[in-house]
Amino acid sequence: MKPSEGTTILALVRDRPGVLNRVSSLFRRRGFNITSLAVGNCEEPGMSRMTFVVEGDDSIVHQVVEQLTKLIDIAVVQPLDRKIMISRELALIRVKSDTSNRGEIREIAEMYRANIIDVAHDSLIIEVTGDVSKVQSLNDLLSNFGVTELIRTGRVAMVRGMAQTSLRKGKSIST
Repeated sequence: MKPSEGTTILALVRDRPGVLNRVSSLFRRRGFNITSLAVGNCEEPGMSRMTFVVEGDDSIVHQVVEQLTKLIDIAVVQPLDRKIMISRELALIRVKSDTSNRGEIREIAEMYRANIIDVAHDSLIIEVTGDVSKVQSLNDLLSNFGVTELIRTGRVAMVRGMAQTSLRKGKSIST
């Protein structure tokens, strides 16, 4: 199954117990589907940044944003315009490998600027960072060798260069 491009939404949330549960409960109750979710500390003390990818047309995205802004621990919510954002994902891929195919797998990894981070007698673990399509493309190529395990972080995103405006100030970042 290929990951969806979806719409990327950034949220600045207070670091408090239960915030992630309240957010996921809102999505469940409203029937919205999160196809990717990444959460981590950010530049603002006491806050975390959530990056969501949601499926749906503009009205669904608008509903998601409106519902999220009603949650008490959400400071700011903004959808991102694809034209002005940079997004990346990290994946670890365990692929079957032995002495007969290691060279070929290594060459494929190098083409994708991926790193082999673990070598076992019957497998390799490859680390790749890039946009969703790059990660998926490498996974598709490695599937010919037998992918036995895959973990993806989900999308993280920022606004490009001078187009940046601050989430903390609540300004739009979709222009």
